[in-house]
Amino acid sequence: MTVERIVRIIAGFFIMLSLALAHFSGSADLAQPSWQWFTAFVGFNLFQSGFTRFCPLDTLLKKAGVKQGCSL
Repeated sequence: MTVERIVRIIAGFFIMLSLALAHFSGSADLAQPSWQWFTAFVGFNLFQSGFTRFCPLDTLLKKAGVKQGCSL
């Protein structure tokens, strides 16, 4: 597993953890439609892309003609 994949997994986990902590402490109500669901979507995509190597934004950027950088 590469550093990039581990970073994605940890970043996604922390985003989802922060939303869960806010929800269970009463600071955020995830039962109501809100922008917090968008944050959860981003966190989940980061998390799953670390395992599956599938990222919707990566696919869209490649189709738009953005060049891929080289890794060090």
